[in-house]
Amino acid sequence: MSIQEFLIPLLAAAIIAGTPILYAALGELITERAGIINLGVEGIMLMGAVSGFIAAVSTGNPWIGLLASMLAGGALALVHAVLTITLRANQVVTGLALTIFGTGFSGYLGKAYIGIPVPKPFGVTPLGPLADIPFIGPVFFQHDVLVYISYVLVIVIAYFLYHTRSGLNLRALGENPAAMDALGINVFRLRYIYVVIGGMLGGVGGAYLSLAYAPSWLENMTAGRGWIAVALVIFALWNPWRALMGAYLFGGIDALGFRLQVLGVQVSPFFLKMLPYLFTVIILVLVVARQKGRLATPGALGLPYDREER
Repeated sequence: MSIQEFLIPLLAAAIIAGTPILYAALGELITERAGIINLGVEGIMLMGAVSGFIAAVSTGNPWIGLLASMLAGGALALVHAVLTITLRANQVVTGLALTIFGTGFSGYLGKAYIGIPVPKPFGVTPLGPLADIPFIGPVFFQHDVLVYISYVLVIVIAYFLYHTRSGLNLRALGENPAAMDALGINVFRLRYIYVVIGGMLGGVGGAYLSLAYAPSWLENMTAGRGWIAVALVIFALWNPWRALMGAYLFGGIDALGFRLQVLGVQVSPFFLKMLPYLFTVIILVLVVARQKGRLATPGALGLPYDREER
């Protein structure tokens, strides 16, 4: 087997495996840019996965399933927003509660659907002439439509954050909400909007697992990807392009384990399953060490805002 024959399938698999994490990480990135920590991403992804799967099986339309996953993720994020923005509850505790709730409730909802296939999952759709470009085509442009949407989403979010006034407002929202309030901008409304949008993207990440990556429903099928997404936001230093690289890096390590097994390399399968998570921890340690503890964390991240304390 030549290097190219090994590398192309590995890189293509890395993109596929990294896509659900990318969606969830982008959602968490937007949420944290608004100053809210949401540790309920794992639960949101599971609710998105089961809701999208049930809707797709019931209607035979994966796009309706995708819409259902967005609504489910947005609804769970809305609960988080009410508790943390309006009621000023502890954001970490609330996020953990959402993960526990999403894990349990998704298992309850999906119990009757275990073993049922999706009638029409999101299949591979080569992207025209781009798919025929040597090396680049098979790696980037021979996937399903949700992968292509994720490419566009990264570009849109990056442009929005760094080249628009609304993006500037979002970044300021997580840095100094009191200053935004003094300018007459409704801090609470904007935070609600961005937290819900973040939840909807997390739901899409879950839907990708049940409607494209492995079109089926299994309890706890996210296997910790929501936590990886939260960690990737720190690795990315709250930058969408770095989040893209981090998601594909995790996906590549995940895919490498399967490729090694296919090639007959004698490595414990338990070690291979652990490898992506171990690698993520190592990368986070290196990033924090390199930054010497001075990460580009939004200044008001995790802090409830009260107008009367302004």
